Amino acid sequence: MPKYDTKIDTVFQALSDQTRRAIVDRLSSGPASVGELAKPFDMALPSFMQHVKLLENGDIIKTEKVGRVRVCKLQSGVLDIVDKWLRDRRAMWEDRIDALEDYLEHNQKN
Repeated sequence: MPKYDTKIDTVFQALSDQTRRAIVDRLSSGPASVGELAKPFDMALPSFMQHVKLLENGDIIKTEKVGRVRVCKLQSGVLDIVDKWLRDRRAMWEDRIDALEDYLEHNQKN
């Protein structure tokens, strides 16, 4: 899975900020304009746009100019890669916990 390491690093970095996670949460309900997305945040638009650009550079969202409005929408492909990576880690740890449980049960009987 090494070919995904760089992409996963970029995605985790993009999602490491609560503002960017809130943007992703909002976009999971459907596309929205930058103005709509920025409303709940107490920051200047240029600062907010830095968050949007990080998400866009990480291929988490896509922006498109529609007339005078920039509309953002969620891109699911990258999040699917991260989801698979997390599922693989979960399966590994569940296997380890199961092995530990078996070991402890076996040793309690002896």
